[in-house]
Amino acid sequence: MASNISLDTASLLALVLEGVAYGFSILMFIGTIWALTRKQRMQDVSRPIIVVATLLLILSTVHIVVNTVRVEDGLVKYRNTFPGGPVAFFADLSQYTFTVKNVLYILQTLVADGVVIYRCYVVWRSLLVIVLPSMLWCSVAVTGVFETYSFSQVTTDSEQIYNERGQPAYWLTAFFASSIATNLLSSALLAYRIWIIEHGVSTVRTEKNTMMPIVRVLMDSAVLYSVALLTTLICHACSNNGGIVMIDMLMPIISITFYMVLVRIAINRKHSHTSTIEMINEPSSLQYPMQQPLQVTISKFTYHDSNAVYHDGIGNKASGSAIDIHGGIQKGSPEL
Repeated sequence: MASNISLDTASLLALVLEGVAYGFSILMFIGTIWALTRKQRMQDVSRPIIVVATLLLILSTVHIVVNTVRVEDGLVKYRNTFPGGPVAFFADLSQYTFTVKNVLYILQTLVADGVVIYRCYVVWRSLLVIVLPSMLWCSVAVTGVFETYSFSQVTTDSEQIYNERGQPAYWLTAFFASSIATNLLSSALLAYRIWIIEHGVSTVRTEKNTMMPIVRVLMDSAVLYSVALLTTLICHACSNNGGIVMIDMLMPIISITFYMVLVRIAINRKHSHTSTIEMINEPSSLQYPMQQPLQVTISKFTYHDSNAVYHDGIGNKASGSAIDIHGGIQKGSPEL
């Protein structure tokens, strides 16, 4: 295999870097839970968001545990007993630990991509918009299954598991290509819809609060995830063991990009709510001789769009689609 990194070195490096990224994802998870629950009544907390965020953390945790077991087996437990040593051990893709890691990664990808597609549906309120992303999502699932199966059939003496002529590489390339397309298309549709809503209320807004930070973080997270996927795909296409490092890091990266969006939406929602309260309650006194001070209460102006919905993550959907001048949507009942 053409690579300047041996398989045992790549596997150990992958575990270390995954651990660093995993630690950061835990911090992001804590920040997400804090942002979603701070100063919120229990009935106002979106349970579906909490469930999905927790599920991603659980999958990442199980993945790094399995990866640790695999590295310990290859470098310590079977170092002197496995034929060919550690390099041959990590080249044996029929090992159950490798298969479990693959399954966990595919599940993580399907959950994260599925949430983004659902967000698109809620924001656009149109099944037609999510037809292509849904087809790509199904492609991710199908290619993921066949990729896992084909890798499990690779023999220990195979030296071309990442060669572009091998069957595993076909499914691997299709899987990553489908995942990149799903992520970019869904994120672009979501960001575009929010931008349209923002543009519609920008001419009547009196406050500086805006939904553009949400658009930016959506695109930032999409670019971060897509660059990581593309780097992994290039490494595998070049038969470089750096792909082993990248694919293990993708697990916590998926969680991080998901938490980034949730934290930004929660912050923007709380800021919008605070600004609205301050604006409504701010009195203006005009003094006239021999008269009592005149108090003027500034009310909230609403802009109605029958198709516009602002969605805080995946759970709390707006009722009536009334976009206030702060760039938010009046909050309705939570539903998934």
